[in-house]
Amino acid sequence: MAATAAGLVLGVAGCGSDDEPPKSQPSTTSSAPKSGEGNEKPQSEAPEETLAVLKGQDGFELTVTSAQRDAGGFLTVKGRLKNASDKGRAVPDLRGNETEVLKHGTSLGGATLVDGAAKKRYYVLRDTDGRPLTTTGLAILGAGDSAEVFMQFPAPADSTTEVTFQLPTFEPGTIKLS
Repeated sequence: MAATAAGLVLGVAGCGSDDEPPKSQPSTTSSAPKSGEGNEKPQSEAPEETLAVLKGQDGFELTVTSAQRDAGGFLTVKGRLKNASDKGRAVPDLRGNETEVLKHGTSLGGATLVDGAAKKRYYVLRDTDGRPLTTTGLAILGAGDSAEVFMQFPAPADSTTEVTFQLPTFEPGTIKLS
């Protein structure tokens, strides 16, 4: 049924006619935002939540905004890395010291999650070539600038509701899982 509906939507959207759709059918097209519109967040988006703010060296801060499990058994941690200092600075080395992660360039590959109750540590996942599943290529952030970041981990047990998040050169912090 969903495939049929998607086919109908694609079929209608692909038509080259400028005629209005018949009154008995819902319109499947949308208009582009008018000048001045589209600069605001949609109302359906929830406000960004802060789960933890971790202080790092040289004025860097990591604000963790979400830690969500997905159906595939992964946990994705998202946040914002900010240079809170008054000077542009190189992002500190956040890769850790694992050889496989080091050879793939700058990343947040040194991040870990610790489930104290189960006495387990979770490392950032890697693809089949050994590249960490994190934001990569961070080099320099200007004074007051920030960058959106993510890290993907194996999901802790469903009974685990909070973990300690650790990132090299940053203080650890506790985050709640959703």
